[in-house]
Order: sequence, then structure tokens, then C-alpha cells
Amino acid sequence: MPSLFPLQLEPMLRAWLVEDLGRGDLTLPALAGAGGRAHWLTRQAGVFCGGVLVEPLFRLLDPAVQVRLLVADGEAVDPGQRLLELEGPAPALVAGERTALNLAMRLSGIATATAGLVAELEGTGVRLADTRKTTPGLRGLEKYAVRCGGGLNHRMGLDDAAMLKENHLAWAGGVAAAVAAVRAQAPWPARVIVEAETAAEAEAAVQAGADAVLLDGFAPEALVPVVPALRRLAQQRGQAVVLEASGVQPEQLRAYAATGIDLISTSAPVTRSPWLDLSMRFDPAWI
Repeated sequence: MPSLFPLQLEPMLRAWLVEDLGRGDLTLPALAGAGGRAHWLTRQAGVFCGGVLVEPLFRLLDPAVQVRLLVADGEAVDPGQRLLELEGPAPALVAGERTALNLAMRLSGIATATAGLVAELEGTGVRLADTRKTTPGLRGLEKYAVRCGGGLNHRMGLDDAAMLKENHLAWAGGVAAAVAAVRAQAPWPARVIVEAETAAEAEAAVQAGADAVLLDGFAPEALVPVVPALRRLAQQRGQAVVLEASGVQPEQLRAYAATGIDLISTSAPVTRSPWLDLSMRFDPAWI
């Protein structure tokens, strides 16, 4: 199962807790000295994501909080299913409730939406990838949720791979010049991807030695002749090229997969998914 780097998490969790707590929880006098138990439930079916955040978040509030995960991130859940259990000082459980749930509901929504699209592609051999259309400050977590739903991560940032788009090609003086300029200075492991809006641009990208061609805005029927032509051109040149379709509507996934492409990228799981409805229930028996 995908993981998150703990050193990346702690400063983000601190900032989110400070946002909600402000100068302090005004309900604390009613909870002083109390201990408690609580658990999480899901009200909807979906894919759970965010359990990895719960323990470090509550531990920042009070190291005495104990968390027992009953469901792993990336696991399908049913309505009414218990997801995790918490035990510890009541002030910490109350203070962390909203932040923890908000994060998990958001991430579970993305994981659930991703899993639905991945299921649509099952048996086609085509993989689903995300995009850089993410919430500022939440990219790492939102892309983690995509992985929990069975998807792939595209670029995490501009330093992962060079994707040459319409403006790059225009400013550089064409596909070949743009690819050559990037190859001359990029680190040798870096991939060069060309976003093509026409068949001619896609062919020029293969001829320039691009590692991948992102076929943007093509209708499925338009890709039927383009994809094999690009495969033949790459084979003639003795190179491998990844062919990716973007600008794809979720309801067209299988039509695009049938064209022979390798990858479909979409922002839909991040930009269109509703939150999964989760709740935290406090057990009536206080310690």
C-alpha cells in the first residue's frame, strides 16, 4: 500500500490543527481531567483513505492518545462499518476530531472516485493517472489518495518531468527545438513529454525523441488511426514511446482505452469527487 513520508506530514498537520484550534479550544474546561474512547464509522460505501494521518495528528495534540486502525487505506468499506478506534484524554479527542475527519473524508472521496474509474478500465491494460490539478498545499495527500484508489501519479511537480505544451512549442520554435533545448539541460533520468493537439505535432514529438506523447483533446475515433501510426514511427526509429490521452470525460474511458493508448490522465477524481461521509462517535462509557 502506498505510504507518506512522516517528515512531510508533521508540519502540515500542525498548521491544520492551529487553523482549527486558534488560541485554544474554549470547551476544554468541560473536559478537564476526563479520558474517553471513540470510534469512526462510514455512512457510505467507498474506499477509505486517511487512516495514516490519524495517529500522528492526535499524537501532536497528546502523546497519550492510542489509535487502532480497523481498515487500511485503500480498502473498500460498507455503510455502518467501523473504521478505527481511539482512546485517550478527552480534550485531545475533541480537539482533533474535525480536522482528522475533514482530511479523511476528502481523501476517501478521491480514493473512491479513482477506484470507480479504475474499475471501468479493468481488463483493458490501460492505466489511469492523475494530473497537477490539485488543491494547493494538499497535492501530496490528494495524489496519495489517487494511489489508494488504484490510480497512478503523474508529475508531482514541474521538476519531475518536462512536459512541453503549446506555449513551450511556440516560444521554442517548434517541437524539435523545444525537445532539444530541454534535453541539453535536464538531468539525464528526466523524461520529456510533449503535449500534442494534432497528429502532426504527435509525429514530430516521436521524431524528436520524446519519451511520451500526451494526446490532448482528441476524440476516441480520431485516435484510432493516430495511435498505430505513432507506434510504427517509434518502432522504425528503434525507440519506445508512451502514448497518453488527456481531456478525457469519465464516461468515455473504455472508448479511449480501445484505441491502443497506454495511459489516460484525468483530474476528475480530485476536482469532481464528493467527500465520503464519515463520523466520529464517542463511546458513552468514559474512563
